[in-house]
Amino acid sequence: MAARIRPTLKSPSKGKGKVIKRTAQLAPQQFGPILSRLTVVWVNEEGIPFNTTGFFARLSRGNTVVSTANFDRFGVVRFNNITTLTTATFTLRIFRSADGALFRTRTIPSGVETFAVIG
Repeated sequence: MAARIRPTLKSPSKGKGKVIKRTAQLAPQQFGPILSRLTVVWVNEEGIPFNTTGFFARLSRGNTVVSTANFDRFGVVRFNNITTLTTATFTLRIFRSADGALFRTRTIPSGVETFAVIG
């Protein structure tokens, strides 16, 4: 990663034309996932999260249910038993808690830490 180039600063108080040298402090590079557990966000076409109060999600592989978790009201569900980066492909199903109606089905590929359901 290349460092950002900044213009040199001239000090008005230390005489005309003197250059102040500054070095940028770069943050350490990120090598692993930021989110430790699989996180799913349900958003509309503009990227705004839905109010998902009363919804839950079920994660499965084949016919085996791997995890079930409730959405918070901000469009986010976290699967506490699925570490990231994922090592398998999962099927995600989103249901309404009140009557169990299925709203969305998506396939989550392996190698991700977060997934967005759009629409």
